[in-house]
Parts: sequence; structure tokens; C-alpha cells
Amino acid sequence: MANPRKTLTTILKLVISALLIYFIFTKIDFSEIMGTLKKSNPLYLIFALLFFLISKIIASYRLNGYFHQLKIPLTQKSNLKLYLLGMFYNLFLPGGIGGDAYKGYLIKKNFQVQTKRVVSVLVLDRLSGLLLLFVYACGLIVVLGNSLLAPYKYLFIIAIPLAIGVYFLLNKKFFSYVLPVFWSSLGHSSLVQLAQLVSVFFIMQALGIHANILAYLVVFLISSIVSVIPLTIGGLGSREITFFYGAEFLNLDESTSVGISVVFFLITAFISLIGIRYHFKKIKLETTSKSI
Repeated sequence: MANPRKTLTTILKLVISALLIYFIFTKIDFSEIMGTLKKSNPLYLIFALLFFLISKIIASYRLNGYFHQLKIPLTQKSNLKLYLLGMFYNLFLPGGIGGDAYKGYLIKKNFQVQTKRVVSVLVLDRLSGLLLLFVYACGLIVVLGNSLLAPYKYLFIIAIPLAIGVYFLLNKKFFSYVLPVFWSSLGHSSLVQLAQLVSVFFIMQALGIHANILAYLVVFLISSIVSVIPLTIGGLGSREITFFYGAEFLNLDESTSVGISVVFFLITAFISLIGIRYHFKKIKLETTSKSI
């Protein structure tokens, strides 16, 4: 029997996503966006999809590093299957078993490990990614040279080591059992976000966008941070509205900006859909003697 609370949460997320999308399309010309998408270069879209997939493979390595610290020696192949299934659940079944919750359930079911620690590494995996989104956003804002943000340039510079330092101290104090993989997880996160930035760059090339590249990338990074807030379905709506207002703030074309967001969401959905295979085919969690 469906959980009424989860059902209500799903309905609320759907309503919020729909309202945000409706609001966006009352502000911009939808036909203009569709026209831009129809003229997109398919070769560049393939490159964009490839780099997004690469980012998710690297992210799965990051998570497996945490698992190995908990004495859960998953093979990378098993872990990647579990990661893709989690992506599918997060995007397509948000009101049922969430991706992270299901990963935690399978790990707990197959290995003798504290629930608290499994939950902790799943949260840390997300936070590590968020930290690098913030770091890249600050770095790009510094070199962007926007007149509105220029007076705060040194605040963004200071924010980078400060954020990393605070995150390290929190890990050392509360999650010392995974501290040995702190720097490797940040390294993986940096590669994850770099691959996604390259993916967005190719989306822009596909859409024929050759100006204000850094500004669009800044908006993308901020939208990625906002989309993590679990108010919508897979970030749909929240990402688009961030792109819209970000473009307005940085004097970019709003329709083009939202177009980038739409294509990125479609790529995310396409890759996430791969995980449906493991929804119907039970994943066998294999282990290895090799450490990560």
C-alpha cells in the first residue's frame, strides 16, 4: 500500500515543478526555445551526453571509495549498476523509494554495517559534489569580470579555501572513519563537475551559443546547487527558473539560457533511464579484494 506521506510529497513536487515551468513559459517565448532546440547540432549533443555519462561514472568511483572505507568492498561494476539504479529512482520514482534510500537499503541488507554510517557516506557523497559546485562557481565568478559582482571579487576568492577548510574540519570531527578518502573524494568531485561543465559547453555549441560562455557556466553551476533542494521532480523547474533569473541578472538571453537547461535535463533523464534495467533485473552486489 502506498505511503500517504510519500504520495503527498510526490504530488507537491509535481505541482511545484509544473508551476515553475508554467511561470517560466509566461515570461519567455516557448516557440523561440523550440526553434533553437530544433536547429541544434546532433554531434555536439552526443559529446555533451558522453561527458555527462563520464561525470556519473567518476561520481560512482567517488561513492565506492566511501563504501570501501566502511569495509564494503564492492566491485566498481556492481557499484556502477547500483549508482545508475539510484539515478533512475531519484528522477523517475521520486515519491517511492528514493535512489539514495534504496542504495542504503541494499548495502545494509548485504553487508554488516551501521545504518548511521551508510547514511553518512551517502550524504557526504552529495556534499562533496555540492562543495565543488560552489568552488567552481566562485572561481568562474572571479574571472568573469561582471561589473555587479566585481566589488565582491575577494570575498569569492576567500570563500574557496574557507569552504574547503570548514568541510574538512566537519569531516575530521564527525566522520573520521572516512577521512582517509577526503582528498580523493574532492578530487573525484572536481572531475565530476569539470566533466559536467564540458557537457554544458558542448550543449552551448550544439545550440550555436558562442558568446558569454563563462557567464552561462556560472548560471549552470548555481542552478545545479539549487536543483539539489528536494522541492521539484529531479530539479525540473527549479533549474529552469534559476537559469532564467541568472540570465536576467547577467544580461544574458533568457530563452537561450532556459534552452540550455532543458537540454541538460533531457540528457540527465536519458542517462538516468539506463538504470531501469536494474529495476527489473536484480543487482548482485559482488565484492573485490582490491581496495580503492
